[in-house]
Amino acid sequence: MTTLVFLEHHEGQLLKGSLGVLSKAAQLGGDVAGAILGSGVGGLAEQAGRYGAQTVYVVDDPALAAPLPQPRVDALAALVRDKGIENILFAQSVLAADVSAGLAARLDAGLNWDLVDVSVQDGELVGKRPALADSVYVDVGWTQAPRLAIVRTGTFEPIESGGSATVEQVGAGFEDFSTAATMVEQAHAEAEGVSIEEADVIVAGGRGLGSPDKFALIEQLAEALGGAVAATRAVVDAGWYPYATQVGQTGKTISPKLYIGCGISGAIQHKVGMQGSGTIVAINKDANAPIFEFSDFGVVGDLHEIVPKLTELLKNR
Repeated sequence: MTTLVFLEHHEGQLLKGSLGVLSKAAQLGGDVAGAILGSGVGGLAEQAGRYGAQTVYVVDDPALAAPLPQPRVDALAALVRDKGIENILFAQSVLAADVSAGLAARLDAGLNWDLVDVSVQDGELVGKRPALADSVYVDVGWTQAPRLAIVRTGTFEPIESGGSATVEQVGAGFEDFSTAATMVEQAHAEAEGVSIEEADVIVAGGRGLGSPDKFALIEQLAEALGGAVAATRAVVDAGWYPYATQVGQTGKTISPKLYIGCGISGAIQHKVGMQGSGTIVAINKDANAPIFEFSDFGVVGDLHEIVPKLTELLKNR
């Protein structure tokens, strides 16, 4: 079995999600390779070897400098055909969704997405995907190779294996239509500290805060814990906090070591995005809030009194 992992990178670093998928691919066995596409990206190959890649294919070309999908589809399609690759795995992202969809069309291949696990059964790749608002899990497969899959954010943690990879420089040819688009400007949301996808500690706020200015309590607790701030869809829709911090079915999926939910009822849409957290702590004055059903620790009380005291205790320590 041959597996290729699309290794997405940003500002000179391979993304955590891609490395997590690579680590999982290495556990499945067979020939595992990574693909790094960009301009001036050769130095990233060594990092991929430490997370389980036996081979790293580097496509280094000025046409790949901007994070545009179509040139990457050209490069990956040629690579898959030349190397006879059976499985191509992606970590969920906007770019990965564009590239994988285009690649599936180019190769006339099947694409399964939002997977929360992959395994090998009788020599065949099998994916596990949530359905019915994450209330059940179903096994999904492919009718033939190559098989494409997108893995849900935060599903697999990167695991260093201490290995090294053989690095192979690969040339690429591009279709005329693939290079017709150019990126005029790349904007970044103004943010401080680690993103919620990368953070080990998340403090999240919901409508129970009462007003947007009360997010200061959440920010202070997150700072004391060295974590990041997240929000529910309700407060994001109300304009209380930026969309980039939304966790849930229509937001981001997170898997921190510690999640603290403040004033969050625990609706299924939010649960979908944070149920993979290591330890879940809920603070809510409603003892019957659904979030207590899947929390490891629950505190019934007024968050406006509890959170400042908790922050003070942490700062004193």
